[in-house]
Amino acid sequence: MQWARIVHRGRTLFGRVEGDVLAVCSGDMFAAAVPTGETVPLADATWLAPCAPGKIVALWNNFHAAAAKNGWAVPAEPLYFMKSTSALNAHLAPIPKPASFDGRVVYEGELAVVIGKACRNVGEADAAAHIFGYTCINDVTALDLLTADPSFLQWTRAKGFDGFAPIGPVIATGIDPAGLVVRTLVNGRERQNYPVSDMIFAPARLVSLISRDLTLEPGDVIACGTSLGVLPMRPGTTVEVAIDGIGTLKNVYG
Repeated sequence: MQWARIVHRGRTLFGRVEGDVLAVCSGDMFAAAVPTGETVPLADATWLAPCAPGKIVALWNNFHAAAAKNGWAVPAEPLYFMKSTSALNAHLAPIPKPASFDGRVVYEGELAVVIGKACRNVGEADAAAHIFGYTCINDVTALDLLTADPSFLQWTRAKGFDGFAPIGPVIATGIDPAGLVVRTLVNGRERQNYPVSDMIFAPARLVSLISRDLTLEPGDVIACGTSLGVLPMRPGTTVEVAIDGIGTLKNVYG
């Protein structure tokens, strides 16, 4: 099943994607959503991010292939940072070029976990029950900012510019993430193609370990990290993050 949020004729709606229409629901996407019987053509709608997270938690160094190529040690626990909620962006929306930064901006195509049930200090065996589903995310990064000041790594600023977290187009439920493959296309050319199975910390383990530190609430997003193939974008670049079973998240930078 696939869930989406849209704007249609001035109304903000959510529901299940059924072919080329949205089957509108009422209530709460994460708890007892009720079909209204209304359907809306997606071609007539504007996509929204499929959820409104209170937190966007994102991983660094979570793939064996990237760690091996870059000479990074395999971490003993998840290495994560937070992206601002104002970074949230939607399918087909532009990724703004920062007004205060002229350096390299890179794409990072990733799988993202969407939390469906609040959890705190949950065990790994129970963590999957707290996952609502999965979506695509582009963890956009102002790369040169990370190390611009030798006294302080600027993860928050580099990752948190407005529009730097496009997610979507949908949340897919009932899928097994272990068999998924993440592909990133830049102006139609494939630049990333890597299996989720190469993760150092798989989704359920991420939820378990992060929930020891932070209470995860329905709608919160965990970006699972990226692998090889990250490159800078120029203004006008089209980036597509594609995951079979979820769909293709498409945005233009600048």
